[in-house]
Amino acid sequence: MNLPIPGRQRRALLGAVCAAPIVSTWSGAARAASVNDWPVKPIRLLMPNAPGSAIDTLGRIIGQRLGEALGQQLIIDNRAGAGGVIGMEIGRNANPDGYTVIFASPPSLTVAPFLQAKPPFDPLSDFEFISTIGVTPNVLVVNPAVPVRTLAEFLEAVRAKKPTMNMASAGNGSQSHLAGVMLTTLGKFESLHVPYKGGGPSVAAVVAGEAQWTITPAPAVMSMVKGGKLRALAHSLPKRTALLGDLPTLIEQVPGYDSSGWVGLLAPKGTPRPIQDRLRAALTKTMSTPEMREAMANQATEIQLSTPEEFRSLVKRSLEQNLRMIKTLNLTAD
Repeated sequence: MNLPIPGRQRRALLGAVCAAPIVSTWSGAARAASVNDWPVKPIRLLMPNAPGSAIDTLGRIIGQRLGEALGQQLIIDNRAGAGGVIGMEIGRNANPDGYTVIFASPPSLTVAPFLQAKPPFDPLSDFEFISTIGVTPNVLVVNPAVPVRTLAEFLEAVRAKKPTMNMASAGNGSQSHLAGVMLTTLGKFESLHVPYKGGGPSVAAVVAGEAQWTITPAPAVMSMVKGGKLRALAHSLPKRTALLGDLPTLIEQVPGYDSSGWVGLLAPKGTPRPIQDRLRAALTKTMSTPEMREAMANQATEIQLSTPEEFRSLVKRSLEQNLRMIKTLNLTAD
């Protein structure tokens, strides 16, 4: 049986029904306006690395100038831990509104997750790919007291174990560890691996003579090479570069060697496409300035921008290479 609805209640119900589409339309318009006005407040740049690391240094240089191009400050948020997994998970779970972007590199994106029993995120499907930013060579350095001055002399010495030389790294699964293992494998020699808690301590160990060599991102060591505290023997790019003077490549003496690092910009999955496009355009503008070219050259980093598809392909190749190494070495989280 249908009961009559009093006039006052009927008018209230009709008002609510009529108002509903208006509220929905307003919400959609508000979201569109929010995207069109972006950015209207500072942006968080998530850094899955410790302050002072080579990646952190690059991120701060780029973040400052990118913020200027966007008209808003980029605030560095260092979230180191678990090889970068903590920072990457925070980025994956962040609100996809354009106010969180992630400064990604191979250790945090394509190595550390797979040292866990269950990878906590999928590098290929859990983020939006904005662009690569640059390629950073790894540089083979030795303590100056080691009696070798060329890559050929280094290989001869480590193969003969005269003198015995230990390899320092930033820890199991770090970029310097995997780069070093690739060198010992392709270079056909053995060297005791001494893991340290981070890139800074591992480089300091070589400077102090606790370990004799390491292969690590160029920004972490080139100032010490110039200051005579370390001797550089070769780098990991496929050909020689003016960024490193006449330093030879590792592939000249070690066929097949390919273990350079890269950095790129990601956003949480679902970040609106117009915001992604604006980020990419601002990054392109930022990296094309003479000031940024000089700043990146001072960090021995080659600027390399890309489309989202090219960035995804790079991450896929990095994953395949690193997963093979992790499986071969049977690596797990420390």
